[in-house]
Amino acid sequence: MRFERRDAPHWAPRVDVASMMLQVLGALVPAAIVHVWYFGPGLVFNLLVAAIFAVAGEALMMWARGRQPEAALRDYSALVIAALLAFALPSLTPWWVTATGALFAVVVAKHLYGGLGFNIFNPAMAGYVVILVAFPMHLNLWVGPRMGDIDYQHLTIVQTLAFTLTGNLPDALTFDAVARATPLDVMKTGLNNMATTVEIRANPIMGDFGGRGWEWIGNFLAIGGAWLLIRKIIRWQIPVGVGLGLLGPATLMYLVDPGANPSPGFHLFAGATILCAFFIATDPVSAATSPKGRLIYGLGIGLLIYCIRTWGSYADGVAFAVLIMNMAVPAIDRFTRPRIVGHAEESVNRG
Repeated sequence: MRFERRDAPHWAPRVDVASMMLQVLGALVPAAIVHVWYFGPGLVFNLLVAAIFAVAGEALMMWARGRQPEAALRDYSALVIAALLAFALPSLTPWWVTATGALFAVVVAKHLYGGLGFNIFNPAMAGYVVILVAFPMHLNLWVGPRMGDIDYQHLTIVQTLAFTLTGNLPDALTFDAVARATPLDVMKTGLNNMATTVEIRANPIMGDFGGRGWEWIGNFLAIGGAWLLIRKIIRWQIPVGVGLGLLGPATLMYLVDPGANPSPGFHLFAGATILCAFFIATDPVSAATSPKGRLIYGLGIGLLIYCIRTWGSYADGVAFAVLIMNMAVPAIDRFTRPRIVGHAEESVNRG
């Protein structure tokens, strides 16, 4: 007798990994266009270099592990790592610096822990921290935004590409002519020199809240993040947690002494806060998984960002905050996992 065999009536997943990654990349496109407008084509070159080495590292590691490289390359996760790394780098970054970060992110931070789904640390931030420590000088070459009243020398596409490939500016230019301190650097240096926030904000690099150019990039990152929330690619707890963790103490300190503490709006729009809240901290692998855990995880990142910006040696601190909270994720998930209906607490069962 033969029995008819049918597949189990399971619901098919509405979104796979490749689709999620493509939507994240799509959400970054508007901010990337604004970034190129204000800071030149360096982002494009950084993205190309990061993508080439991230994809190459992914294929190499899959081959070394005896697996088909096509399986990993089709999920586009290496391209998301490359895009986030490119957003974190200055427009003027030599190719070998970007390549080092991309290779470390994929080869070490991702595949040495088992590949997608097993990495403990956020790969893009791990790669960024490595080059921040190894090449600190190269990560200070931020160009001034394209604003009519800010005096600096614009680089052409050819000049920017030449710097990316060689690390050298044209003979007629110096780094002082093209590079500018970021708003976070200007604020931190000014406060260390006992200047007030009002005096510091007189610098032409400052905008309405944060930095000129950076504010508009943040706005379009927020739009992309809102689209990911609507599409349910990310959950609200982490962005809200990052915002509360950072803006809560920033607001309190600003109310206590506005002359010595930047405003909450400055903290929100001057650095990588919005990029972190919607695109970096929400990495589904290295972030907390339970609803309450995601909120605690976000709060921790926001609080650490504020502490590093205020008392640390680095102007921003997003990467370090994310990596530190990555280490806390197992404990957060352990103590915030939802209770299964009908099951008693573990301590009761042991009794």
